[in-house]
Amino acid sequence: MGAVHGSAGHGSAGHGSAGHGSAGHGGAGHGEDALTPAAAVARRRATWILAAILVPLGLTTIAAMIVLWPSGDRGDLKLSNPYAVAEGVSVDIGTVQTVGQSGCANGQPASQCTVAVTQPEAGGAPVHVAMNPDVMVSHGVKAGDRIRYLNLSRFQPPSATPAAGAPAAPSYVFVDFVRTVPVLLLAGLYAVVVIAVARWRGLRALVGLAGAYAVLALFVLPGLVEGRPPLLLALVGSTAIMMGVLYFAHGISARTSTALLGTIFGLGVTAVLASWAVDVGDLTGVGSHDAASLVSLGGRLSISGIILTGLVIASLGALNDVTITQASAVWELYELAPCTPARSLFSSALRIGRDHIASTVYTIAFAYVGAALPALLLVMLYDRPLLEALTGPELVEEVVRTLVGSIGLVLAIPLTTAVAVAVVKATGAARLAPAAAPVTVR
Repeated sequence: MGAVHGSAGHGSAGHGSAGHGSAGHGGAGHGEDALTPAAAVARRRATWILAAILVPLGLTTIAAMIVLWPSGDRGDLKLSNPYAVAEGVSVDIGTVQTVGQSGCANGQPASQCTVAVTQPEAGGAPVHVAMNPDVMVSHGVKAGDRIRYLNLSRFQPPSATPAAGAPAAPSYVFVDFVRTVPVLLLAGLYAVVVIAVARWRGLRALVGLAGAYAVLALFVLPGLVEGRPPLLLALVGSTAIMMGVLYFAHGISARTSTALLGTIFGLGVTAVLASWAVDVGDLTGVGSHDAASLVSLGGRLSISGIILTGLVIASLGALNDVTITQASAVWELYELAPCTPARSLFSSALRIGRDHIASTVYTIAFAYVGAALPALLLVMLYDRPLLEALTGPELVEEVVRTLVGSIGLVLAIPLTTAVAVAVVKATGAARLAPAAAPVTVR
């Protein structure tokens, strides 16, 4: 009886090893204070290996950012602001009161002669703003909408008499809707939801996102304008972003470091594939109106370099998602069953990763489909062969972006899982002191 209680009942299976020591509290909590010498050595070794990889990588990233940091010299590269106005012309804001038609010729569509009676925000009498026909067809305007409009009244007074047979030139012309309030409300709702669900980690993620945008705005974009090597810009900028957001949002730990290693590996694969695809696929970017506008600027700006950088940066979110999820899955599986062999732990975590691969591939593909929906509609109306349409200038960049990003994240999952298993076993294996020998009561 004494032997039964000392070995199986309380010391090993009931409370000491499985019930309390390993699975209950010892595996994740109190047992960490009872590290064996072998476990302590293994933990230090794993920590040093991670530091030996990530610290030089971080220092190299910082040094590369210093070397590649933009000088601010854009040379002769200048682009006029499409919203700039001539002297004497202003862009005013007002609220639409009523909408109607004015000066419609016989047979002229109503959308081409729609006028919005608008109360200027600065005060004064209501003005008649000529609406854009495309806006009236696609969206329309209604009372209560806040709009921006071009004020040409100093050059074309409303009382001016038009030439015989010619329509009167408008004194006020629609420019755009004012969307500040709804966008700010949506951004506020997004922040509230993220913080309410994820709490402090969600707040840190939002701050990290702001930092990521700062890296893009201050380092990557000016570097592209100045003709810096696009592949280096993409890799250095993306690595800096991932180091910042991962450690800031999830804290400095072996789990986060493992996810970071997997992310950087995925970035490297994505960058190599993107460079090859841009070169072999002859991606010129001329299918995009914005890219075509940049081509006309000349200078040191490389459109193919912009495409390459975009392919790498587009993969950041999905890579961060799958790697941090895989690292967390390995740690949680280990905490539930610390005695699981490394091979079984890897297999279990990889099964989770395979499910994640399928859903993430769908996420990437549908996100790009949604962004390219107008182009897809045009291609459908062109009635071109499917393969020709997918490799045409309208869609080929989205297709390559989907394929390159998906390959990078799929390959990052097994590597992240393998590194996570090795690290969690090294940092947590044999964390409990050896179970006490059975006590026999005579």
